[in-house]
Formats: sequence, structure tokens, C-alpha cells
Amino acid sequence: MRADRLLSLMLLLQQAKSRQLTAEELARRLQVSARTIYRDLDALSSAGVPVYAHRGPNGGIALLEGWQTSLTGLTQPEVHALSAVAAPGALADIGLSAALESGLIKLSAALPVVQRSAAEHARQRLHVDSSGWFQGREVVPHLDVLREGVWQDRKVWLAYRDFDGEASERVVEPYGLVIKAERWYLVAGTERGPSVFRGARVEGARLLEERFERPAGFDLATCWKEWCQRFGERRASYVATLRVTEAGEEALRRSRPRGEHERWGQGTRGRDGARTVTVDFERESIAVSQIIGLGRGAEVIEPAALRARLEAIARDLGAVYGARDAARVAASDAARVAASDEVAEAPAPRRRRAAAEGTGAR
Repeated sequence: MRADRLLSLMLLLQQAKSRQLTAEELARRLQVSARTIYRDLDALSSAGVPVYAHRGPNGGIALLEGWQTSLTGLTQPEVHALSAVAAPGALADIGLSAALESGLIKLSAALPVVQRSAAEHARQRLHVDSSGWFQGREVVPHLDVLREGVWQDRKVWLAYRDFDGEASERVVEPYGLVIKAERWYLVAGTERGPSVFRGARVEGARLLEERFERPAGFDLATCWKEWCQRFGERRASYVATLRVTEAGEEALRRSRPRGEHERWGQGTRGRDGARTVTVDFERESIAVSQIIGLGRGAEVIEPAALRARLEAIARDLGAVYGARDAARVAASDAARVAASDEVAEAPAPRRRRAAAEGTGAR
């Protein structure tokens, strides 16, 4: 690791040309301390690299003007990082963000001056943020083990819990990692052929000594694309018939996958603007959560079990919020009655003044 850092440090100074860089700036770029930078500079100087430092407020570190190295070789981790450069956030999860930074430094140093300037020009005008607004990155506690299994072609023991909560243990051949919508997936060989495991559902993982041979002609991107297509065709189905108002239909459309509403039933609208639609929610739990959010905008026609479950939820909510509202109304009524009794028992001038205040007179 230190050899890579020394090379990256030398190339950063070379890329800066005659401009001096501070130890703090170099430390930030290489993700180390300023003290480590000074030790690395001593090592470079001992190896014959003409590096010098100027002290003072305008000082800094630079290479002797005109000196340049042609060494720009990439390490294997840097090649891995650059192959996934479109998803820089994901690289931090698997410990390759520093490798990406050092690899880009080397590539930039290897570019001709004109191209190097154009690269910086583009960097200042385009920033890619692959994160979502409201959905955080899932925690994958065993991602390091999965990564090592993928890199080294070694089998991995998994303790896994599927969507329905069923736990299982198995030994798999990890072919590759995929990140989709900030969620990690492991593509691995099993007794039934290539399978996909969601990283967040891996409850235990252990790297085994036994190695495996990847299938001849296997391509990770092709395998993932084919699996996604099969997943879409065989995904769970939970169809519900709803009577929705115009506002309810619009809200439902926003919560469902884009373009799905084109497959909904096209019932005619009644005088109240409501119509009947048929929606596949995949699972009852998803239907409940989305329909509750529609409030009066949707009524379940069928299945009867879904309607009954929503009715039970409505009763429970009514028992909580309805009781509190009734208590507040009763307290308010009691306060008004008490105030009226107090006015009725007061002397005449006070009653006249209270009546005037009640009508808003001044």
C-alpha cells in the first residue's frame, strides 16, 4: 500500500508542475495525515526523486522543475475501481474509493497537457450523484467477505433469510457483485445454477479455502440482465379491485411503477368522478400500505380479505384518534357550559358586558 501511495504522491506533484502543494492538501487527496506525507517525502528524496519544500505562508511542496517520471502503471485494485467508476458511492462500500482516487491521479498524469486540461474542464462542469433522495444505502455487514470471495474465486458459506423470513444455510460460488438502486446483490453459483442473493439479507458469511472454476463464457452483465427479466416475469402477484376518485387515482399512479397505470382496468367514471381499476400490488402488505395513504380516494372492492383488513385498521385508528377527539369535544362543551352558568349567575351589568363581548360588539 505504501508503494502505491508514494507513486500517487509523486504523480500528484508531477501533475502540479511548478505549482507548490501543501502537505495538508496532499494528505486530503491521499486520505492520510500530514505527518505521513512528510515521511513519504523523505522516502522519495532518499530514492532520488528531486522533491523540495518551501516553508512560510506561501510555501509548499514541489518537484524540481522539468523532472518527470514515465511510471504510471495501474494496480489490480485500481483496475477494479475504474471498471465501476460510474458508481463512486458503491466503491466506498467495498473499500475501493482510495484505489479509485489513486488510479485517476495516475491516469490524469499520463494524459497529454491538452487532454489533462479538458478533463479538469469537464470535472468542474459535471457531477454524478447516484444516491437517492429519501432512501438510504442498505447495511450489508458481510460485504467484505462477499467481495473477497468474488475477487479470489473462493467458495463462501452463507446464512441467508429470504423475503418471506425463511432462513437457510448454503455454500455458494460467488461470481460477482451488483449494485442496483443503492442495494447490493450477490450473483453466485448454486446447485440449481446461478442465483441472486440480496446483500442486506445475508446474516452470516464465511470465506472458505476451497476454490471454484467460473463457468466458461460467463458474463456478469448478461447474467444479471437475464435474471432481472425472469424476476419480472415470475414476481409475486396480488391483484386488487379498487374504486378510486380522480384524486385517488392520481395519488396511486404516483406511488406505482411508471407506466403501470396503462394496464389498469378502464372502467367508466360515475357522477362523483370515481371509477373501477385493477392493480397488482405484488403482496397484501404492499397493498395495505399504499391504499391507506389514499384515504377517501380509494375503496377496496375485492379481495374481501383485503377489505376486511383495512376495515379492522380503520376501527383501530378510530378507537385511538376518535376517542381523543371525543374527549376534547366533551371538555370544550363542558367549559362552555360552565362559562354560561357563571354568566347567568353574575349581576346584570356583567351579563350585559359578557353578551356584548360574545357578539363582537365594541
